[in-house]
Amino acid sequence: MKIFKSYRNKANYGCEIEDSIMTTTEKEKALIEMPTRRQGLNWLWLGICLVMILLGARVFYLDYIKRDYFSGLSQGNRIRNIVIKAPRGNIFDRYGKILAKNVPSIDVVLVPSDLPEEGEERKRIIKELSRTLQMEEGNLSLLLEEQDSSSSKVFLVKENIAQDQSLILGEKLNDLPGIYLEKSAIRSYEDGYIFSHLIGYDGKVTYQELQKNPNYLMTDYIGKTGLEKEYEKELRGVHGAQQVEVDSKGEFKKNLGIIAAQPGNDLILNIDMELEKKLYDSLSAVLEETGTRTAAAVAIDPRDGGILAMVSLPSFDNNLFARGISNEEYKNLIEDTNLPLFNRVVKGEYPPGSTFKMAVAAAGLAERVITPETTVNDSHGSISVGAWSFGDWKTHGLMNVRSAIAESCDVFFYAVGGGYGNISGLGMDRIKKYADLFGFGNPTGIDLPSEAAGLIPSEQWKLDQLGERWYIGDSYHSAIGQGFISVTPLQLAVYTAAIANRGTLFTPHLVSKIKNNEAEAIVKPEIVRSGFVSDDVLQVVREGMRQTVTSGTAQSLGTLPIEVAGKTGTAEYGVEKGHTHAWFVSFAPYDNPEIALVVLAEGAGEGHASAVPVSKEVLEWYFLREK
Repeated sequence: MKIFKSYRNKANYGCEIEDSIMTTTEKEKALIEMPTRRQGLNWLWLGICLVMILLGARVFYLDYIKRDYFSGLSQGNRIRNIVIKAPRGNIFDRYGKILAKNVPSIDVVLVPSDLPEEGEERKRIIKELSRTLQMEEGNLSLLLEEQDSSSSKVFLVKENIAQDQSLILGEKLNDLPGIYLEKSAIRSYEDGYIFSHLIGYDGKVTYQELQKNPNYLMTDYIGKTGLEKEYEKELRGVHGAQQVEVDSKGEFKKNLGIIAAQPGNDLILNIDMELEKKLYDSLSAVLEETGTRTAAAVAIDPRDGGILAMVSLPSFDNNLFARGISNEEYKNLIEDTNLPLFNRVVKGEYPPGSTFKMAVAAAGLAERVITPETTVNDSHGSISVGAWSFGDWKTHGLMNVRSAIAESCDVFFYAVGGGYGNISGLGMDRIKKYADLFGFGNPTGIDLPSEAAGLIPSEQWKLDQLGERWYIGDSYHSAIGQGFISVTPLQLAVYTAAIANRGTLFTPHLVSKIKNNEAEAIVKPEIVRSGFVSDDVLQVVREGMRQTVTSGTAQSLGTLPIEVAGKTGTAEYGVEKGHTHAWFVSFAPYDNPEIALVVLAEGAGEGHASAVPVSKEVLEWYFLREK
């Protein structure tokens, strides 16, 4: 074995240098171990560098890229916007009398992020709220558990609490972190029972409504029915906000500024409040006399289509919904078989009976199936076609179109509608053509939600729906407003108004003006069509309606101080015979109409016995009152 010696000069280093002797085995071992140590050290340094790079990147991301986000989040934890609710617009009648207004109320709300995280503390808050608000602890617990604990959104606990409850909670709020009292307002409706179907009501927004209206708050109110729903965008204002500084417990520290709320717009209606009350009272009195429970009536201005009054019976108090209806109260309403929540004027579909005869008369004259001088001899009170007999309500004798309207002769209109003797008849398709022109079979377009369309069938409709061809008897029944035909009281009012004003069909409307603090927008009358029937034809029809009062089925109206034209109607319904609705349609004054009135008493017998007295009383009051 070789031995290597290394000498270092003492002179060079100033000290004794010992020889370093290393065997070849030791050297080989060192040469092997040194790269291994260096490799481990390199991996260590590489790991440290990667960690430093990642930390640097994270700092850069948080400090530069996400700076605005976290700055806003931090600011949101320190600064809070307290919503200032915008007052809902009021609703007035045509003379400025209030129909719907706001009254102050207090809601209990919670902010999840301000609630304590400790379970025992939460239980204490729930117990205190339950005792004060008279709510089930389980419901409150569920409400709190459902909320995102990091959310600063306001959630409703209970709306419109009693004054004593607000006083008790007001004293305890410091001990109830996350719970707040919020100033709000609820609707107050004047004469709720009388106006509920047209005004409707509002209520707290639901989860489903929030999905469709994402700009609403969970504590907002929204229109549910009637005008409140139809004009939600106009009635709802724009919320303001108070920006405040709060501490970690959500307690107020400093006011930073206020953005004022913008109130909603007011609605001015065509409705005459006193006329509405009179119509409601008169109709209710007749129902009490006849023993029936359901009826409808509507008054319209033939000059522009403005709705003057609208009554549906039975009714309900919309204030129940405004203040927060109880389960028992709501159950009573929806289980009532007379359907008090149902607006019969715009949603009820009924056979019109003889009130439909003016449309058939106009069609017959316009299509030259008859002339004003055409006569039919109703000598037997019925006509026969093969084995079938079609009866009249009495024997009338010799009738022309004017007297047939006045005395409501079915036989005359059987002939006009389906043909008889030397009269060829219109047939259903031509009857439908003119019924459509008068506005039947389609919604009128009134500014209320969920209007019904009614039905004016065609010959093809029967084949498609029932698999049967159209018979002459179907045309006979249709010509007197029976069979498959159905209309709404509102459609009858629009049709009567078009006859009264000599051939202009208006879209009926409840609202006449939309008003805010600075200006008002007038809702202009909308003409659907005009001139669709000649003035000569309508004059004959109008004369027949005038004769209804002077010598026909409504002679009791002849004592009124103004000239009235009208038409009675008795419409059979249901499977059993003898069940009839009572109709009367009218307009006045005859030469220059200001009002068209439709009255329906469901199941109340003949029109002249129930609907005519209501019309007489209302029209007499309307024209004799001091204006």
